[in-house]
Amino acid sequence: MKKLKYDIADIKLAQQGKLRIEWAERNMPVLRLIRQRFAKEKPLRGINMACCLHVTTETANLMITLKAGGANAALCASNPLSTQDDVAASLVKDYGIAVFAVNAEDKKTYYRHINQALDFKPHITMDDGADLVSTLHSQRKELLKYIIGGTEETTTGVIRLKAMAQDGALKYPIIAVNDSKTKHFFDNRYGTGQSTIDGILRATNALIAGAKVVIAGYGWCGRGVATRAKGMGAQVIVTEVNPTKAIEAVMDGFEVMPMSEAARLGDIFITLTGDINVIRKEHFLKMKDGAIVCNSGHFNVEIDLKTLEKVKTRKRRIRPFVEEYTLRNGRRVNILGEGRLINLAAAEGHPAVVMDMSFANQALAAEYLVSNARHLSRKVYIVPEKLDDSIAALKLKSMGVAIDRLTPEQKKYLASWEMGT
Repeated sequence: MKKLKYDIADIKLAQQGKLRIEWAERNMPVLRLIRQRFAKEKPLRGINMACCLHVTTETANLMITLKAGGANAALCASNPLSTQDDVAASLVKDYGIAVFAVNAEDKKTYYRHINQALDFKPHITMDDGADLVSTLHSQRKELLKYIIGGTEETTTGVIRLKAMAQDGALKYPIIAVNDSKTKHFFDNRYGTGQSTIDGILRATNALIAGAKVVIAGYGWCGRGVATRAKGMGAQVIVTEVNPTKAIEAVMDGFEVMPMSEAARLGDIFITLTGDINVIRKEHFLKMKDGAIVCNSGHFNVEIDLKTLEKVKTRKRRIRPFVEEYTLRNGRRVNILGEGRLINLAAAEGHPAVVMDMSFANQALAAEYLVSNARHLSRKVYIVPEKLDDSIAALKLKSMGVAIDRLTPEQKKYLASWEMGT
């Protein structure tokens, strides 16, 4: 305990955190099966890992799995508001895992914690948003010689890493866990869909039924939130820049229009694009009095808060996670969770049952890198289909769901061009 390095809010919160970690573990059967195998085989023995992830109960179970596999892993937060301090305390006290994360830490502390995780001289990086990888490539280049590969959890991070690879700046292979089918089909759609609404309700106690909810971005996360909002009785409006996604939103039954038009109509605005300044000055000035604005993308850049500060006449925290900005026109705009991920700032993030598959991908991707990294180039890869399918099969088994298997005749037909119709 004395030798373990860490920086957390309060070690006395450990007991509460341990109970919550155990509760999440009950709903993570796939990760549990992987952990049991890892404990026997130790595929990560001797591997140092720096993990920059949301410090939640689900992440805790991933970290415990990595340690069971033999890894020496350090954890820091990928978002200053997502850390669950009791979970961080339990990981340190009960599981002997180094954690550098404090809820609501400032930007300076956030990057200090990233650097403390990098001090472990990682062989594998595990990132959620690519801040750790970016810091490594820009400020800690001396550590690159130790790296064999990394993984990335979210869409925003994959976009950044692909840009690095295209520019020749990426110095080691990355597996885009986000792009695996058992991650983005479920985590992004069902996890983000439910937890975003959960965060908004906890922060505001707003009624979704009858409200005009504006969804900026119709990727997997956006469509998940749009579907949940519609199911609760909202009138959903989608804004998009991609014509194909816009057509899909129309055919799914949603109104589609530019943000400049939606800004006048919306009661609740949710950004899920991964890009900057999706809601800007001209949009704020058009909004109804009392409009609610939040982000469920990744970084707090989707809402242009700097401009909002310039056009306000007053700002006050009117309830936890809600800051009310009074504009020059007298109207009030309510920003939730400082523009950071509302599902983690005001709620608990994705349910464990869906993170089970996402973190199973992370664990197996780390194992895959140990065996295969030397054969990979400095670019971004998807999770091998075989691993993806194995996770889906384990999940079905844990749910008690059986599926059909191809007969030899069917396999032959699908593999042949000679059999015809």
